Amino acid sequence: MTTIPDSMRVSVLHAPTDIRIEERPVPTPRPDEVLVQVASVGVCGSDVHYYEHGRIGDFVVNDPLILGHEPSGRIVAVGADVPSERIGQRVSLEPGVPCRHCSQCRRGAYNLCPDIVFFATPPVDGAFSEYVALAADFAYPVPDSMSDDAAALIEPLSVGVWANRKAGTAAGSRLLVTGAGPVGLLVMQVAKAMGAAEVVVSDVDPDRLALARQLGATAVLDPREASPAESGIEVDAFVDCSGAAPAVATGIPVVRGGGAVVLVGMGGEEMTLPISLVQTRELSLTGTFRYANTWPAAIALAANGDVDLDSLVTGHVDLEHAEDSLAPDGAAKHVKIVVRPNGLA
Repeated sequence: MTTIPDSMRVSVLHAPTDIRIEERPVPTPRPDEVLVQVASVGVCGSDVHYYEHGRIGDFVVNDPLILGHEPSGRIVAVGADVPSERIGQRVSLEPGVPCRHCSQCRRGAYNLCPDIVFFATPPVDGAFSEYVALAADFAYPVPDSMSDDAAALIEPLSVGVWANRKAGTAAGSRLLVTGAGPVGLLVMQVAKAMGAAEVVVSDVDPDRLALARQLGATAVLDPREASPAESGIEVDAFVDCSGAAPAVATGIPVVRGGGAVVLVGMGGEEMTLPISLVQTRELSLTGTFRYANTWPAAIALAANGDVDLDSLVTGHVDLEHAEDSLAPDGAAKHVKIVVRPNGLA
């Protein structure tokens, strides 16, 4: 049986570019919660943004905040209402627990719950810590064949699953994905797993385009050499994972009538869109906000080998060096960095 200490180390953001290692009490799980010893935490662009700017839109870091919302680990204790048989399970954690009672939750769109408690979103602490507590039904068991890193990256994979659901991806679909960062690469892989016949990935980074090809893109495109329209492609759905206004503006014109435009990447507050094309082609245009009911599908895709998560991991750091993964010069060198709060071994 694992001995649970009274205190744990955490990595805390106090102000932009000000990260400190501190000691805090290990959380006590509530009756419906589990206590998880954290194994891996993926570093997300939102973590980097909070580190640099102290805010994302209306979410402002007014008090010290623990970052990290892509965790995996092992259950080491359970609340009074959770079966003790769960102790020892390796799990992937869905980091947002909704109220379960509001109109959004009742219609199944719990990602839009106004009272959702989401890791690393002010004022809720995240998982750059040795232990976290979470509602038991949001801690999903993973097979022994899945690495701790892959179990953590079920979170961004869920973004890819959600984006494809919004895009209506089906057997034979043709997609354009702009932005070959972790989410774009996962959107592409999920699309292929769902039967898409063509998935074109666009980015300005040749190394990321090479990785997109390695992971299954049917074609890649550098927009500096030719726009999607100049490349002669036509797609059923366009998924932007870059947040870059030029990418959105040049992607929409290649969507066929009745197709879908899905905006995943977070860029500026506003951008100009070709509204006449949206109207005359009756395009469906939607944003995405996190995900809902995606974890079982995402775990199955990764466990079956339909999506390769481990290939996205290009670096590891321990908790003491988590800040190295957040600084722009460090983050820019990697596709996905993983923090190991309990050590690199």
